Amino acid sequence: MELLNNEYLATIFYLLLALILMFVGYKFFDLITPYNFAKEIKDKNVAVGAVIAAIFIAVAIIIKAAIV
Repeated sequence: MELLNNEYLATIFYLLLALILMFVGYKFFDLITPYNFAKEIKDKNVAVGAVIAAIFIAVAIIIKAAIV
């Protein structure tokens, strides 16, 4: 991909890829768990917020390892 030789375009590309993969990871985890994360967040469940943060961090670590 010659387009990714431009560092700005590569950064934008990887940013969009990371955001999409984070969203997919969140939705997948939401699908396989018996809880409705959106409802729990609206009910101000702090534990669910910590789990969602952990999901995003884990997916970010995986994406970083795959890119570098």
